[in-house]
Amino acid sequence: MSKPDSQLTRNLKSRHILMMALGGTIGSGIFQGSSSSIHLAGPGVLVTYLVGGLILLVVMRGLAAMAVQNPHATTIKGLIDPILGHFTGYVSGWIYWLDWVLVMAAETAAASMFLQFWFPSVPLWVLALLISVGMTILNLTPVRVFGETEYWLAGVKILTLSLFVIFGAILLATRYSKHQVASNLVGHGGFFPHGIGGVAAAMLVVMFSFGGIEMIGMTLGETEDPTRTIPRAARGVIVRILLFYLLPIAVIVSLVPWSQLGSTQSPFVTVFSQIGIPYVGSIMNFVMLTAVLSAVNTGMYATSRMLYTQAMDGNAPKLFRKVTRGNVPVRALLFSTFFLYIGVVVAFFAKGNTFNDLMVIPGYTVMLVWMFLLASHWKQQGPKPTTILAFAALIAIFVAVIITSPLAGTIVSLVAVGLIMGSYLVARRADKH
Repeated sequence: MSKPDSQLTRNLKSRHILMMALGGTIGSGIFQGSSSSIHLAGPGVLVTYLVGGLILLVVMRGLAAMAVQNPHATTIKGLIDPILGHFTGYVSGWIYWLDWVLVMAAETAAASMFLQFWFPSVPLWVLALLISVGMTILNLTPVRVFGETEYWLAGVKILTLSLFVIFGAILLATRYSKHQVASNLVGHGGFFPHGIGGVAAAMLVVMFSFGGIEMIGMTLGETEDPTRTIPRAARGVIVRILLFYLLPIAVIVSLVPWSQLGSTQSPFVTVFSQIGIPYVGSIMNFVMLTAVLSAVNTGMYATSRMLYTQAMDGNAPKLFRKVTRGNVPVRALLFSTFFLYIGVVVAFFAKGNTFNDLMVIPGYTVMLVWMFLLASHWKQQGPKPTTILAFAALIAIFVAVIITSPLAGTIVSLVAVGLIMGSYLVARRADKH
């Protein structure tokens, strides 16, 4: 049964919010993507992660400040809309929805591949269907169930990273001399073996890895005491993310010469194997599975709440305003997961680079949302040196993304954003008539 009053309930606690942001950010980007960033920048990738984290620290501080100023906002869109105008709010809402729909499809496809590690005879599409249906059913439960699930999924990743750092530190203290560590860090082409160009190239990978940190802003309408909880979570999450990225990467490049790390295999598998952890393949497969399931779970939450908010603001059909007795926007959720199924089909059966071209879109859209948040904070609080520097850095990185991304993917992204902008003009013209 649905009811028409469309009220979300504030059942997410501070620990849920923190873990959701960590879960959305600490995923395949660190466990798998770190191999690419290390390959591009060598040990100097530590500087890249630090700079990227400082940029997003400014973004998150701005988000927290706006949440305090606008306690009635329910999502990121609700923070941007009153400051930058209805057009920017409309566009930011729809591109963020599109971002997570595509990420959900990609992560579901990845999850099915990790599951096939244990069930090799089951077709990938069957596993993907089971995952999609299972996660949809989970998200139809009250939001506190979603929060608890995400809490424990994120906990698996955080426990893995913590154990990795502890084991790595013990290994460095007992088996490695200072000379060996120094040799690994600077003895293979120096700390910056590919110069500033390598650091810049790695920055693109690193910033994409941090995508999801803004998820805190999607919980505004369902968080207990958001004006107190959101700022605390925003401050805490960026520090934890920096630690959970910087410390494991520091352990990796100290234990293993960066040139011996492949650009595709997870460096965690390499290091765990050296430590002598048994069944490392199965362990890391399980961790990666929880990482991508966490991303699917987060994506379903983000898309359903964003679509619900768009409907409440008159930017989507009214039917998406309906919520269940458990206060879940069921129609917004089912509509979003419908596109998830389409995305998974495209991922498995499309020929050529069709899906890869589509997956360029999230890279662009999440950075646009970060820039919208920074611009909103800038307009609300006035120009501050940190805000100006962070905004300039994001623009520079965005331009670099355009230069280095496949042309087809960039064109697809421009078309997608153009269609969203055009739909606003069409909708407003229809309203006038």
